[in-house]
Amino acid sequence: MHLLSFRRGPSAVGVVFILLLAPLAARALDADAAQALVKKSDCLKCHAVDKKKDGPSYKEVAAKYKGKPDAEQRLFTHVTTNPKVKIDGKEEEHNSLKTKDEAEVRNVIQWILSR
Repeated sequence: MHLLSFRRGPSAVGVVFILLLAPLAARALDADAAQALVKKSDCLKCHAVDKKKDGPSYKEVAAKYKGKPDAEQRLFTHVTTNPKVKIDGKEEEHNSLKTKDEAEVRNVIQWILSR
């Protein structure tokens, strides 16, 4: 194969690059949808983006999980299984997100981790 004929079509590197980025584009963060679901699920009753309420701020959560490979899975479990949390010294059940759609849950998690 002649090098010049190879350059006429898309480069192999370019094709590989596009194929690797396609799944990421499909999972692009939808901040508006995440905020709407957080609001619908009453998360803002106990959490805020940048200040502590009864629960940690989303910035604190993002900082806690930054660089941890299991961050998404741990948050997924937390927002879908109603774990016990301590608020003002007493245990309460943490509410789940009001959706059964895994993609919507993962979008909220990505939004929290991006704070």
